Amino acid sequence: MKPLAERLRPDSLDNYIGQKHLVGPNAILRRMIDAGRITSFILWGPPGVGKTTLAHIIACKLNTPFYTLSAVTSGVKDVREVLEKAKKEKFFNTPSPILFIDEIHRFSKSQQDSLLGAVEQGTVTLIGATTENPSFEVIRPLLSRCQTYTLEPLTKDDLLDLLHHAISTDILLKEHTFQIDETSAMLRYSGGDARKLLNILELVVESSGADPVIINDEIVAERLQQNPMAYDKDGEMHYDIISAFIKSIRGSDPDAALYWLARMVEGGEDPAFIARRLVISASEDIGLANPNALLLANAAFDAVMKIGWPEGRIPLAEATVYLATSPKSNSAYKGINAALELVKQTGNLPVPLHLRNAPTKLMKDLGYSGGYKYSHDYPGHFVREQFMPDELKTTRLWEAQDNSSESKLGERMQHLWGDKKDL
Repeated sequence: MKPLAERLRPDSLDNYIGQKHLVGPNAILRRMIDAGRITSFILWGPPGVGKTTLAHIIACKLNTPFYTLSAVTSGVKDVREVLEKAKKEKFFNTPSPILFIDEIHRFSKSQQDSLLGAVEQGTVTLIGATTENPSFEVIRPLLSRCQTYTLEPLTKDDLLDLLHHAISTDILLKEHTFQIDETSAMLRYSGGDARKLLNILELVVESSGADPVIINDEIVAERLQQNPMAYDKDGEMHYDIISAFIKSIRGSDPDAALYWLARMVEGGEDPAFIARRLVISASEDIGLANPNALLLANAAFDAVMKIGWPEGRIPLAEATVYLATSPKSNSAYKGINAALELVKQTGNLPVPLHLRNAPTKLMKDLGYSGGYKYSHDYPGHFVREQFMPDELKTTRLWEAQDNSSESKLGERMQHLWGDKKDL
């Protein structure tokens, strides 16, 4: 007997759960499928969200030859053999055979190169599936010939729909009665992965002594021999832990920051979410006290997007420790907030004439750009000049804070500008 996940694999969009942004009413893929013609595309998303299933549904709906290759086991020779078969089955004015390549990111450059001609000439319609960012893993010429569609982890509601669908429709599960008391652990372990959810359900059913099959957090944890992570990517805990993470960095405690980072990593948090928060923290909490913090946080973001899990935890940890141990300043953060508040209070004040651009004679005649002093023409590349609107010419928004880096900047600004009252 096939595993539950295979028995429940849908054969039509009516039974397909999740990805409403792609296959819901009037969504892009739904419209193409209903029209009977699709273009080559790549499905990008985490495991267990329906990439392979969607490809098979498309093939069934379009009633066209369907070939499957796995990048793990197939070489250039296998690709060429499939393309030759596809050529023989391609007839005038009929949809091209579909070539589905699972884990296309594992194909080498030469393997991907071998697909280019067939995709461009319409010998096959390529559907690729990948868990990695195709911008980094798929060669640019092939990527330019394909649309990229992002699949999202299944939501709690999607997973619950799948759970009840399995219990009510599967030929074997229908023989049992179920008592569903709690689903938090099952959903947490699944992590948005339909296959994981069905595997857990199957394990609980097989290990149950008699009906009713009871589903609760304790039983699920016991069957899986793990402790359910107290972490919910979409719930309150998600925000509590990221808050603790950022406050630990702000409070210069690298040990606590690493602990909360580990909680997020182990809980299946989106690495891009963690990386974005590090970039924000580098600007908001470290700022000008150590400008290199932003560079390193941004580099960590790029690195984790390129290498993914599990190695992505390392650049995230490096940036976390660096930010936590750096001197802190929020002067830029306070400065822009003060500026925004000032704009709200004062409205659209006119730009002083000497700061305006003057690309035409009329503008010059009206005084645009007149009297502007070009800083580089003066000693030290500086000359005292008014850059704020007339009503705000003595206003200060940025104040240096007490750290070695900003103290120097503050002293320089004081030397150049004084209190600005004589502008």
